[in-house]
Amino acid sequence: MALAARLISRSRQLYSAQAALANGGATQVRLYAKEAAPTDRRPVSGDDLLKGIFFEVKKKFETALGVLKKEKITIDPDDPEAVARYAQVMKTVRQKADLLSDSERIKYTIETFTKGIPDARTYLNTLQEIRKKSGLIDHMGIEDKMMEALEKVEKEIKKPLLRSDKKNMALLLAEFDKINKKLGFSKEDLPKIEERLEMEIAKSELTELKKECVEAMEAQLKREEFKDEEMPDVRKLDIREFL
Repeated sequence: MALAARLISRSRQLYSAQAALANGGATQVRLYAKEAAPTDRRPVSGDDLLKGIFFEVKKKFETALGVLKKEKITIDPDDPEAVARYAQVMKTVRQKADLLSDSERIKYTIETFTKGIPDARTYLNTLQEIRKKSGLIDHMGIEDKMMEALEKVEKEIKKPLLRSDKKNMALLLAEFDKINKKLGFSKEDLPKIEERLEMEIAKSELTELKKECVEAMEAQLKREEFKDEEMPDVRKLDIREFL
């Protein structure tokens, strides 16, 4: 999806990471913002837990499938209207099936793995481990810049910076704001940036879907019983007929 998409995704991850660092991981992702279970609820067995997970996944799958059976998708990555339509359908799928968006997934991962970390340095080191395990590359050296900012603040306050230290955390976040501005990241621009990213993702997915359809039809036409058939225009296919 090209460099622009990676930079956009990275800017989202940067703001998610900085927000989680500041609030100690207290912010909850919508999908996982569940109330604590009552203390009088009976313990859940392993089998019941697995059944619950299975039925939850099954429910989400059936909900997503239900949307795709109703909504028309045109497999044409070169048509902006078809791309926009596909993006809207997939957004509807996420909303109705209660699935995490890209930004929510980043936020949830960061908050899950950094929950309970008391100091800023361990937090930043953990963030680096998450990135490496996710196979992401810090092309812009953001992590080094954030660590340099932490070094500056800790040198100024003459002690390790704790995430619960709101006064001095504000100093670190101010340094992060300077980094963001130098890199051209602005919170105000994120909605428009995310919209452009969704269009790039939609076009990429439609391109892959078109490729798979063409390959499947070519393989079918090689069979003896279909040798006299002509390959249909992939743009005229209606995937609802195959679901």
